[in-house]
Amino acid sequence: MRVFVTGASGFIGSAVVAELVAAGHEVLGLARSDDSADAIEAAGARARRGSIQDLDGLRAAATESDGVIHLAFNHDFAQFEESARAELRAVLTFGDALEGSGRPLVIASGVLGLAPGRVATERDPFPPEEIGSPRAPAAHATLALAERGVRAAVVRLAPSVHDLTKRGFVGRLVDIARDKGISGYLGNGSNRWPAVHRLDAARLFRLALEDAPAGSILHGVADEGVPIREIAEVIGRHLGVPVASISPQEAGAHFGFLAGPLAIDSRASSSLTRELLGWQPTHPGLIDDLDNGHWFDSPLA
Repeated sequence: MRVFVTGASGFIGSAVVAELVAAGHEVLGLARSDDSADAIEAAGARARRGSIQDLDGLRAAATESDGVIHLAFNHDFAQFEESARAELRAVLTFGDALEGSGRPLVIASGVLGLAPGRVATERDPFPPEEIGSPRAPAAHATLALAERGVRAAVVRLAPSVHDLTKRGFVGRLVDIARDKGISGYLGNGSNRWPAVHRLDAARLFRLALEDAPAGSILHGVADEGVPIREIAEVIGRHLGVPVASISPQEAGAHFGFLAGPLAIDSRASSSLTRELLGWQPTHPGLIDDLDNGHWFDSPLA
C-alpha cells in the first residue's frame, strides 16, 4: 500500500514508518523541516514537506495514497486547544479525500481517564464532544467517516508509550524527581496508568491500517495498569532520591500539569483488540524499561 503518515518523524511516528517499510508498504511521511525529511528518508520512506495546517497539501497526499495514518499533534499544553482544532481540520480533510473509497484512515487518541475506577474496554464510547477532551471531536469525526465509505479506525493509546528513550508523561516524572529531589506520587500512589512499548504500538497501527473494520476503536495497551507508586519507587531508586507521597493540596506546585492526570485511576484492557487483529505485545513493559537505567542519563528532551 501507498501510505501517507503525518507525524512521521516523531517518537511514535518514526516507529510506525519503520514498521510499515519493513512490511513492504510504500510510505510518504509529512515533514515540517529538513531534519524531519532527512530522518524520514533515512528510514526508507519518502518525505513530503508541509505541515498539518496545509489542508490542500494534506488533501493531495491522501488522494494519492491507499491509506492514511494520522499521528501529528502538538503536545504543548499551552496550545492544546488549538492543536486539537488543527487535528479536527486534518481529519475532516482526510475524510473528504477518502470518502467513498473504502480506503483506511487511522488516527491516534488516548485511554487516560476514559473509565475512572474500572477497566476501560474498546466498547467504551468516547465521551460526548461537549464534555470530553478537546481531542474528542477528532475521534468522533473519524468514527463518523465509517458511514461515508472510509475504513476509519481510532487507536486509543496508553498514557505511557515507552522504550529505552525517556519520553512522555513518565519521562516528565523523572525530570520532576530530579529537579525536586523527591520522587513523588499522589496520595497513596494506588492510581494506575496503562502503558505500551512504542514498537508494539507501531505494529498495532500497521495492523489497523491493513485489517481494522470501519468504525473500529482499538486499544494500544500492554500493561493494563501500573501503580504510580511503583513507578515513583523505580525512579527514586535510580536517582537516589527519597520516594514520598504528595498531598492533593501540594500536587499542582509539585507536578505542574501532571497533577490532574496523576489523580486519575485509569486502567484499560486491549483484549478485544488482540482478538480482532491478532495483536500481541512482545516488548518489555514500562517497569522493565524504567529499570534498565537508560531513562536517568539526561533531562527529558
